[in-house]
Amino acid sequence: MAAPVQAVIFDIGNVLIEWQPERHYDRVVGERRRKEMFAAVDLHAMNDRVDQGENFHRVVHACAAENPDFRDDIIRWHDDWLLMASPAIPHAVTLLRNLRRRDVAVFALSNFGIETFEIALLEYPFLNEFDRAYISGHMGVTKPDPAIYAQVEADCGLPPESLLFADDRIDNIEAAAARGWQTHLFDGAAGWAARLVREGLLNEEEAGP
Repeated sequence: MAAPVQAVIFDIGNVLIEWQPERHYDRVVGERRRKEMFAAVDLHAMNDRVDQGENFHRVVHACAAENPDFRDDIIRWHDDWLLMASPAIPHAVTLLRNLRRRDVAVFALSNFGIETFEIALLEYPFLNEFDRAYISGHMGVTKPDPAIYAQVEADCGLPPESLLFADDRIDNIEAAAARGWQTHLFDGAAGWAARLVREGLLNEEEAGP
């Protein structure tokens, strides 16, 4: 039998807020141009540097300067960031808030830049509602590096087996499970709601959208 859950941990991107850069680029420059650019420039690697704590503006503008054929479109990653990180996922936000109403400890653990998280906090007030927020840019390490999970454990002081973690990426889930965390691969808020009910953390009404 699994240990009782003492804290629920949410990823943010694609769990509480949709994160779909390709979708945004398809809208503004067209799918053909987007595919050409993403094939030529590793924009997700660029974003990984931001998530590891490098300055958002400097990283994006440096990448744009290094790739003049796509300069203006790469700068959109900076200027249009909030349009890529949207919209919120309302049902998941409801689950977060209902867990807190139940006095369940709720943490965030997310690959997020320092500056981009500040932007998101202004747009999405619920990101201020976590009991603890573990943001990779501030921690200097990103998921799925085991070191980020170790930092969470050391800071919160809870046993790994008492942590229930939802993330949309299997590599992040596997890394947490390897440390003994309970995990949920997020593929929609309804499945996550059902898991929280099974764990006895919410009732059916509280788990509804």
